[in-house]
Amino acid sequence: MTRKMRGATAVALGATVALLAGACAGQGTADQETTDGETTAEGGDSTVEWWHNSNTGEGKVYYDQVAADFEEANPGVTVQVEAMQHEDMLTKLQAAMQAGSGIPDVFMSRGGGELQNDVDAGLLRDLTEDASGTVETISAFTGQYTVDDGVYALPFSMGLVGFWYNMDLFEEAGITDVSDNPTIDEFYGYIDQLKAAGVDPLSVGAGDKWPAAHYWYYGVVRECEFETVEAAIESGDYSDECFLQAGENVQDIIAKEPFNPGFLATGAQEGPTSASGLLASERVGMELAGHWEPGVVGGLREDEQVPDWLGWFAFPTFPGQAGEPSDQMGGGDAWAVSNDAPDAAVDFAEYLLSDEVQTGFAELDMGLPTNPAATGSVANETLAQLIPVRDGGGETQLYLDTRLGQSVGNAMNDEIALMFAGEAGPQDVVDAIEEAAAAQG
Repeated sequence: MTRKMRGATAVALGATVALLAGACAGQGTADQETTDGETTAEGGDSTVEWWHNSNTGEGKVYYDQVAADFEEANPGVTVQVEAMQHEDMLTKLQAAMQAGSGIPDVFMSRGGGELQNDVDAGLLRDLTEDASGTVETISAFTGQYTVDDGVYALPFSMGLVGFWYNMDLFEEAGITDVSDNPTIDEFYGYIDQLKAAGVDPLSVGAGDKWPAAHYWYYGVVRECEFETVEAAIESGDYSDECFLQAGENVQDIIAKEPFNPGFLATGAQEGPTSASGLLASERVGMELAGHWEPGVVGGLREDEQVPDWLGWFAFPTFPGQAGEPSDQMGGGDAWAVSNDAPDAAVDFAEYLLSDEVQTGFAELDMGLPTNPAATGSVANETLAQLIPVRDGGGETQLYLDTRLGQSVGNAMNDEIALMFAGEAGPQDVVDAIEEAAAAQG
């Protein structure tokens, strides 16, 4: 999510969500003691500033109620809620992190290199002991939020990227047998049949770069062994041929001309002309997006409901690929706590991972919860089908811009966007990553 909603990145039923959170100054100093979500303030009142991106629809209403419930259970604590459009929030959070000030008390982290940088700068609170009960509950998902054996953020949603598609438009185009795990030839067949029916096959928010970059990330997941990717990230050496093959696969997809008109300037998620807006208004057949997409699509529809025509399938596989077919690309959204935040902020972050809040989160299809008590409560059947895929044993490669950190990730995304514009090739992407990694040291 430079995400991204992912970012990333960020996802509520009837909400323009992508589940990422942003930035603002923290304040408050009171010590807190928590028992079953109830806190007794000692030494004065305390304010917890909380930034999130569920800024419309039922998602915003739900999070406002979550904050109010916490305040009621914790006299003397005020939760200052700021709900922002996703990209705006990311911009403000990045600025605060770079400045080392103005950081919110509780905010979204995407893990990976971004988290490592924030920890190295001394900006985040180690939650390993302070939130030990919650860390134990969600331990299966804390790996990408762990630095030197310390857990620095509490993942509340972990999901996958794949193709969300309009089942009605597919049927009208004569596509009646859609595989959950298509081959690239089957995927090309979908594109050809949609075109023949007069439907733009795909929308992509290339104007925001990261949605286009997802295609290359997934090409890497398919063409490279997981260990090869990890070794390249560690060494900065991307000379393995699989990285070039990933780019060539993306070029082949681009050559099919499957995207919406003006895709190079199309935004990701905001408004009816965004990539998600085109899917929501039934003007394209499908979009590559993460687990947040049902909420985003619902929030962009007049009735603010997730449509019953929304389906999902995995990114296609390629002949002779080195990556395991069960491997996926995705990531999570986690609540981090500023190092300067009051103790009440830790209590609040734990409350956001409680059985109660995570169950409500799941019932509104805001994402894929990490608390095992809530995973069976996802209301939307299409979204729920991602849970067994997520938990099915394959490796999930974190969004590569997040995994690599901002400086390398941005250079990579910029070059991939140029490839979509026909101004760069597979080798240019590899060169951009290696040069940025070398400059970072």
